[in-house]
Amino acid sequence: MATINIPTILRPLTQQQKCIKLDAKNVAELIDNMDKQYPGIKERIMKGEQVHRFMNIYINDEDIRFSDNIYTQLNENDVITILPAVAGGTI
Repeated sequence: MATINIPTILRPLTQQQKCIKLDAKNVAELIDNMDKQYPGIKERIMKGEQVHRFMNIYINDEDIRFSDNIYTQLNENDVITILPAVAGGTI
């Protein structure tokens, strides 16, 4: 199971859990599995088929934008960090 670090802004959707563990083959499946368990989280992370431009996702400290984005493969002991941008702006 992969470990997902949940940012403070998304914790109300995960019953205030700082991290959760889920199985998935890639990031897209992981986000879908998160949304099944914690409804509403996907729309906070993604817009359509893309990660919101103000959300960053890292696998073991590597930004998914520099690999296969949401299709980046996951391994059993990976640590995924979801990190919202700190700058302001509009959606």
